[in-house]
Amino acid sequence: MQPKSDSRAERRRLQSPSEFKSGDIEGVIVRRLDKYHDERGWLAELFRDDELPGEEFRPAMAYTSTTKPGVRRGPHEHAEQADFFCFIGPSNFKLRLWDNRPDSPTFGHVLTLRAGEDEPKSVIVPRGVVHAYRNVGERDGVVINFPNRLYKGAGRLEEVDEERHEDDPETIFRLDD
Repeated sequence: MQPKSDSRAERRRLQSPSEFKSGDIEGVIVRRLDKYHDERGWLAELFRDDELPGEEFRPAMAYTSTTKPGVRRGPHEHAEQADFFCFIGPSNFKLRLWDNRPDSPTFGHVLTLRAGEDEPKSVIVPRGVVHAYRNVGERDGVVINFPNRLYKGAGRLEEVDEERHEDDPETIFRLDD
């Protein structure tokens, strides 16, 4: 992983949630995930190498996590890592993304999605896009991620590539409406 540049601290920052406007975000890819049902259960394709938009999003690892009902993860962003989330159930999630990249044509846009058991989706989140999600269902929810960088680098010897906005009580990145 390349060292983080100081440009994050120097770049123009939005000052309040009201400065964001709803809209698509450059580089974010949202795909419906189809579940193929039969008498045994169902199957869903999560990742296909021939459908990736480029090398930038090629997975380096995979992990799964559970999130309890009402619990939020994020908001945070990555300097180098892109996330490739799959929300297939159980449970449902509210996902919000903020384009915080000053060089992006959609800088200042916010995108809110519902995903999970009722609306299975994969969502590719490019580096620099702030993201958070909350389990809005009534049972533990599962999220699968195929990030394009190894957690803590090869051998887990590097710093974690994450700027955690959730630790800032004054953050402008709010999941609650």
